[in-house]
Amino acid sequence: MDNILVLNAGSSSLKFAVFDLAVTDLRAGGIVQSLDSPEACFLMKTSAGGSRSCCLPGATIVEALEKIISEVSAESSLAAIGHRVVHGGEFFGGASRIDEASLGEIERCGRLAPLHNPRSVAVIREVLRQFPKTPQAAVFDTAFHQSLPPKAFHYAIPYDFYAKHRIRRYGFHGISHAYVGEQAARRLGLAFSDLNAITVHLGNGCSACAIRQGRSADTTMGLTPLEGLVMGNRSGDVDPAMHAFLAECENLSLRQVDEILNHKSGLLGLSGLSNDMRTLAAAEAAGNERARLAIDVFCHRLAKAVLSMGASLETIDALVFTGGIGENSPSVRERTLAQLGVLGVRCDPELNRSHGLGSQGRITTEDSAVPAFVIEANEELAIARETCRFLKPAPQIRLKSG
Repeated sequence: MDNILVLNAGSSSLKFAVFDLAVTDLRAGGIVQSLDSPEACFLMKTSAGGSRSCCLPGATIVEALEKIISEVSAESSLAAIGHRVVHGGEFFGGASRIDEASLGEIERCGRLAPLHNPRSVAVIREVLRQFPKTPQAAVFDTAFHQSLPPKAFHYAIPYDFYAKHRIRRYGFHGISHAYVGEQAARRLGLAFSDLNAITVHLGNGCSACAIRQGRSADTTMGLTPLEGLVMGNRSGDVDPAMHAFLAECENLSLRQVDEILNHKSGLLGLSGLSNDMRTLAAAEAAGNERARLAIDVFCHRLAKAVLSMGASLETIDALVFTGGIGENSPSVRERTLAQLGVLGVRCDPELNRSHGLGSQGRITTEDSAVPAFVIEANEELAIARETCRFLKPAPQIRLKSG
């Protein structure tokens, strides 16, 4: 039985999912996590209810791939393989068939995503070695945002820096924003090309996106995933002068400041407790003031970002929450919506508590000026669908003689 394998290489993990050729059934999925550490382990669940797990101490990303392929190949053959790639720079405006030329461009984008693209390249090269005749596709987190207009992607810095180094706002989570946008359009009875919406992807990484007529018109992440919303470990927007100020006050290098803002800030930095919203919610309920502060800042900054995304839209058909926090935290949604009264948004407490159960994910009242939805993220499904486009052999280009 032929299947489509989806691979998602992270900075310390390799996720995978297996779909049927019609991309209607998820047959298996899992992860190899804590790579390059003694705690590395393999976890897999199948649609039949089965599960497998084992320890893989010290496993590299290539060794993780070998484990995944051995498990997946034991069940079926692979008709195509899709890869999530974080950064496609300005070169990729959509999914791409993987060949040496496209792989070279992905490698060149590695300077913009040094924690992710090189690992994706390592996985892709190993898959090419093992499955040289199997169609492979790269699906990019940045591609959906290549429709940003210049006024949205340029920084107000000397233009030469853009011309020489392509320093600009790229945006991320594009696969997720596009997928939930399409789902929202379907629930509203609209073509995606007619949808005007604001989508917010809230997980350990967070971003908001303004979708205008089915295309990304603005987003909160920028040159890197550090810009924008408060996140689990990342600060989001800060005064740019803070880098130099902190470096002087704490006798730190700029690289050390960058490490603090990327890995020790956000919910973790404010609370001093955790980057996990569930842990913070429990701590707040027990009277922890720092946990309350972290959640308040998170929701306030999110509400500000939603309103700023509205500047790129003439009308708003829907507001969509997705990602681990967006899908599972009624409190975050309620506290955010309460700060969006200027949009005429009215939260329905009962629907919000049930995550929109029975209302196609809608969590606002019927008379709300803007409906808000909870829609489950499914990046793997989106990648599998994109990969299906490349199942046919690549066209052969014949040069005219003479």
